[in-house]
Amino acid sequence: MSLLIMTPLRRTMLRSSLGGFAIGAAALLALAPSQAQVFGGHNSDAPVSVAADHGELLGRQDRATLAGNVVISQGGLTLRAARTTLAFSSDAGSFKIHRLDATGGVTVTKGEQSASGAVAIYDFDRRIITMAGGVVLTRGKDRLTGGRLVIDLNTGISSVDGSPGGGSSALGTPGNNSGGGRITGTFTVPKKSN
Repeated sequence: MSLLIMTPLRRTMLRSSLGGFAIGAAALLALAPSQAQVFGGHNSDAPVSVAADHGELLGRQDRATLAGNVVISQGGLTLRAARTTLAFSSDAGSFKIHRLDATGGVTVTKGEQSASGAVAIYDFDRRIITMAGGVVLTRGKDRLTGGRLVIDLNTGISSVDGSPGGGSSALGTPGNNSGGGRITGTFTVPKKSN
């Protein structure tokens, strides 16, 4: 049986190392934004309002296209894009939107939260918004960038992936991450109290 005798210096080094590890682990957990609650509390059953410079209704195909300064609003959430296509069904003269595909400088905002990307799909049936292509997610002064963002409006949880195809080989999840994409972020920290 061996007895480990610690000198005061070794104890201080061990406490410092463990303390540094604990602080580092807490910071990583706090800043690990691959899943964060954003756009929470959205009423995805609210009516949808649309506005655009030009619109075309393709009734036989159950599609509508909107182009030029497209603004689509639903319960405090606003989507802006250069062009959108809406897939819908009609029953007894009323329309039910199932899916929205948006392209061209897409931004989604709600309060102080916003997300932008090259393209977005809003699946109204599943209540999920997926954005891809240079995605930037901001909340106040905090900023997170990646290749793909999935916003689950049911739970308010969003997932960010480094590559537009989603998934990360480092986490063992499927997806095309051949571009080596990563998520990056800048976050505010509480001010030091005196």
